[in-house]
Amino acid sequence: MIVALIPAYNEEPRIGAVVAAVRDHLPVVVVDDGSSDRTADAARAAGATVIEQRPNQGKGGALRTGFRQALAAGAEAIVTLDADGQHDPADIPRLLAAWDHEPRPDLVVGQRRFRALPPIRWHLNELGRLAFSWAVGRDIPDNHSGFRLVSRRLAEATLSSDEPGFAFEVEQITTCIRMGGTISWVPIRTIYAGAPSHIEPVAHLREFIRIVRQARRDVREGIV
Repeated sequence: MIVALIPAYNEEPRIGAVVAAVRDHLPVVVVDDGSSDRTADAARAAGATVIEQRPNQGKGGALRTGFRQALAAGAEAIVTLDADGQHDPADIPRLLAAWDHEPRPDLVVGQRRFRALPPIRWHLNELGRLAFSWAVGRDIPDNHSGFRLVSRRLAEATLSSDEPGFAFEVEQITTCIRMGGTISWVPIRTIYAGAPSHIEPVAHLREFIRIVRQARRDVREGIV
């Protein structure tokens, strides 16, 4: 069994359409991470199983909550994507096809075309990609993409993380490398609809510098 997991925070206007499109491919679990709007109701109405998490614990916390539910239900793999419509559910079969090869990868990452992003975001993503690639000693085409497929083995390995926000997904790549797992990259459609971001630029930069340093230390320590 494979399930789709969508962490969501104040996404009432968009979550219904995202859930409906994802359900064409996979059953959906939405973790409503302390929303103050009707995100949970909209997700349920669209057919998702909803976990309401209070208070807000950040994207990393929401993903781990969803992982625990999916693993307890017997999921072999979990497809994660964002709630704001910037990932195209029509690309889900690409991730599934990449996973359905022996030996199966532990992580399949939807690789975005950064040139489709606004210029400032393109430059920030490229700088971040280069820094993280240096930290782990291999080329990482896209370390921030939230559209990915995570194997059961890798999901279990990440449950002990205490990363609350976006850094959890970056750390997930480091964990996969340290455990000797394999990573596949799948081109996906890049959508930028101008939806408001929950990321604060200064805090984001500070956190990313910290996680790059941590990744460098972790990779040097070897296999977990």
